[in-house]
Amino acid sequence: MKRVLLSFIVLVTALPCLAQQELAFPFQGGNKIMTQFFKDSIIVSPAIIKSRANGNVVFKFTADDKGIIKKLVIAYADDAVLAPPLIEALKKSSYKWVIPDHEKSHDFIITFAVGFTPPLTTTPVLQKALYNFYTKRKPIISVNQVPLDNATLLPTILVNYKIEE
Repeated sequence: MKRVLLSFIVLVTALPCLAQQELAFPFQGGNKIMTQFFKDSIIVSPAIIKSRANGNVVFKFTADDKGIIKKLVIAYADDAVLAPPLIEALKKSSYKWVIPDHEKSHDFIITFAVGFTPPLTTTPVLQKALYNFYTKRKPIISVNQVPLDNATLLPTILVNYKIEE
């Protein structure tokens, strides 16, 4: 009787662990496909290139059971100029999100790290451009709480662009 009871307890405690192993990546095709999708979809604007903008943008969005993005919130951005091309890429990703079967919608948090590939040698012009960006940037910050509920934190997407001196 003790063996049966012990086996039952082990089985009941092990089942939730198996469920975690079966969790699929929430983007159709997986992590590599998601990363490639965003690299192909993000078009760095001339304003970003001109200002030598770089930094992070954090979004919280909700996808419904069809994979359509319903709500999109900028939780943080190092500068407002970074957000528009990333918003457009996120809008293009509708119908590609996969949520668990028992949910009608699911929240996701995704971070984009935007930067440029630096030239081999640093010039005073580039240094001045970077200084101007940091002194004149307009960050977007959340002044109130952002409810996260049961949000899934997605891997950071790196966005690099080339500059010409």
